[in-house]
Amino acid sequence: MALARFQDLCLDVCDEDTQAEFWAAALGLRRRPGPGDPGVLDGPTPRHALWLNTVPEPRTVKHRVHLDVDTESVEALEALGATVLAPATDEQRWTVMVDPEGGEFCAFVRPPDRLRAYRLYELVVDCADPGPLCRWWGDVLGLPVGHDVEHDWWWIEAGPEQALPFESMVFVAVPEPKTAKNRLHWDVQTASVAALVAAGATVMGEQPRWTVLADPEGNEFCAFVVDASDQPVADQQVAD
Repeated sequence: MALARFQDLCLDVCDEDTQAEFWAAALGLRRRPGPGDPGVLDGPTPRHALWLNTVPEPRTVKHRVHLDVDTESVEALEALGATVLAPATDEQRWTVMVDPEGGEFCAFVRPPDRLRAYRLYELVVDCADPGPLCRWWGDVLGLPVGHDVEHDWWWIEAGPEQALPFESMVFVAVPEPKTAKNRLHWDVQTASVAALVAAGATVMGEQPRWTVLADPEGNEFCAFVVDASDQPVADQQVAD
């Protein structure tokens, strides 16, 4: 039984306007009108949203969580402000790029008939041991897990009801340990923070509307408690 469900994505930024313009165009999102902190890039459903959290600290280490993006061309992303770090090759079918603040992401060039309005293809998580972490998140989200034995890639599939707004959540092994807070994280909705803690999550902090947690490898995520009506409790209180 799932303990939580995916809610949305959040990205730490220093320059909200620049990052909002870039990521709205790159992902096929639209900036929510009106003042607000953080900024929000909206998609076809709330699960497609990307929240931009303005922070004072710049990016200093490689993103441990990054996005894989579908695109018509690498040049189109360069025109938006991205920079190529490593071009695609016969062995590696994606181009490694960075956004205007130096955050890594991977670009997959698609033919026109495979391009959707929403361009996020996958969410990728660097891990010390991808198998156990992928299975942990698969259990938490109640979604099926896959494994490529040759490359030791693990992934969580979106499921038959598209519980994830992208194709899959991929977990890959890297040699370097996690040394800083992730600048990209995801939020979940849950009926019980205690159940997430009992499953292996760690409480990192409390906010008025959400609890900051870390998974078994220390990746931060935020949990919003939902009630029986399937709406975030805190959001209902704000509305009241």
